[in-house]
Amino acid sequence: KLGRMVPFATNLILNNYINKKAIGIATQRSIPKLYKTTLKSWINKNKKRLYSHPFKNGELYLFCDEFTNFYDVTIGIDTIELLTKLGDKVLFIDHEESGRSFISKGFLGEAKVVIDKNIEIFKDLITKEIPLVGIEPSAILGFRDEYPRLATDKTNAELISKNSFTIEEFIKKEYELGNISSASFTTIEKEIKIHVHCHQKSLSTSEATFALLNIPKNYKPTILNTGCCGMAGSFGYEKEHYAISMQVGEDTLFPKVRNTTETVEIAAAGTSCRHQIKDGTQRKSKHPVSLLREALK
Repeated sequence: KLGRMVPFATNLILNNYINKKAIGIATQRSIPKLYKTTLKSWINKNKKRLYSHPFKNGELYLFCDEFTNFYDVTIGIDTIELLTKLGDKVLFIDHEESGRSFISKGFLGEAKVVIDKNIEIFKDLITKEIPLVGIEPSAILGFRDEYPRLATDKTNAELISKNSFTIEEFIKKEYELGNISSASFTTIEKEIKIHVHCHQKSLSTSEATFALLNIPKNYKPTILNTGCCGMAGSFGYEKEHYAISMQVGEDTLFPKVRNTTETVEIAAAGTSCRHQIKDGTQRKSKHPVSLLREALK
């Protein structure tokens, strides 16, 4: 939050060799760059324009997770613009971070505080008709996994859990209901290789991503048979874990990415996965929702 006040300077400082060494980050590792604005700021500036569209479908609340809000802002914009143009009304409310960083490091007491605040915020808003939809798998799937177990208000945590979806799950459902049509998208041919996030494999489904990328008629997605990318949150950034992080990536993911031609798109929903692919193969990968937004006519 402090760094985003001067994002250019922050990015410069954090990617400096000496500074990385001083704070325990592997010097070989690149640091994700803060975007010039936050997604929340972009939403506030564009809300009037977004709500001027006709909405033939239903409503949903977008969970603006900390990764998308500060780093992957363009993916958040792609999601909002895509859903809006397809006829869904995207609602926003100020909420806490996901708690994923606390959970991943074992700070469950701190995570519980965040979780309880989010349950209180969303308990009277999220229903079967108005679901909670998220972009970063590790953030939104916390509502399905850790939230019901750590929340004080377990009843509302369970209710929210049942109505929380990844963006891929939500779009797949909308397509099956007939609210989204292939006619809205390009007929250009494109080959796509999908790397599935570990949280999606264990708590969601890889099939939802496959279905989303099959909506454009001539897109040809294939799910790569890959294991963990090796980044695992902050694990892959830490100097003592960098080597094993890259070794995990080399096990299945990196060779398969390198084996694709430059014309093949690489799809990866996880922010850590995309960064690991970049550092390990020098290939840019995209969130599936960005690929679908690009395919809009």
